Amino acid sequence: MMDNLGAIFGPLFALGRVAWLGVQWAIGLSVIPGLLAAAAIVYAIRKTPKPTSRDKVPLKIGVKPVLTGDLGRLLSAVAAFEVGNVAATLLILRASDLLAPGHGTKTATTIALGLYTVYNVAATIASVPAGRLSDRLGTRGPVIVMAAGVGAFALSYGLFTIDAAAFAFLAVPFVLAGIGIGAVETAQHSAVAALAPKDLRGSAFGMLATVQSLGNLAASTIAGILWTAVSPTAAFTYLTAWMAIALAALLFSAARARGRQRLPERHTPGQPLLWDPEFAP
Repeated sequence: MMDNLGAIFGPLFALGRVAWLGVQWAIGLSVIPGLLAAAAIVYAIRKTPKPTSRDKVPLKIGVKPVLTGDLGRLLSAVAAFEVGNVAATLLILRASDLLAPGHGTKTATTIALGLYTVYNVAATIASVPAGRLSDRLGTRGPVIVMAAGVGAFALSYGLFTIDAAAFAFLAVPFVLAGIGIGAVETAQHSAVAALAPKDLRGSAFGMLATVQSLGNLAASTIAGILWTAVSPTAAFTYLTAWMAIALAALLFSAARARGRQRLPERHTPGQPLLWDPEFAP
């Protein structure tokens, strides 16, 4: 949530810079916060006390166990999502391209940054109820919340395939994408933690980070190629297809988990049968 709040004020500040100084100066000045962040990290590293002793723990990386069972199915769904999860800059570029003919480049960029702010507001608002719903639904909760977020992304990308330059129309896919990222980012790590055994959680989160990074690289690369070689509509059609695949995989994973939760325990002879309303017809 704090990341999303920072992402709200950043575009608002950028809007002011673009309106005052223009696009090139606004981009150039954005280097300053990056340098300040790097300086802060270096300062924090130097001030961190060094440990006096260190336990020797053997490094074990479990790949095969992570890619099997419920956790493997979840990571496959995450991989499908990440292959279609491009950076939000592509959304901004799409809005700018659609708005430029009627408003000019500078005004179109300003409006697109405003829409990006709307995207981050939607992500911030969606993240809190998404987290609560994820907790209330038990083990399947994070997967269900992720599926809802991926569904929002699929609708958003589908709308971006349409060549419509109206501000009110463009705001809808930005809001949907914001809701999608707010739900997915909230539930993704919770889903992995819920399905990974304790002794494999480190390997599971490492695999998750690998899938995320490689998937994002593939998404941006292929979508960029399609955008340049064919059209923006082709790029967003490609991304929408991957979101549909990821949604189907997540729904299948949630259904499998629900089926196992509803299986009654084997009855031991001599033990009284207990009635559970959850398993009642």
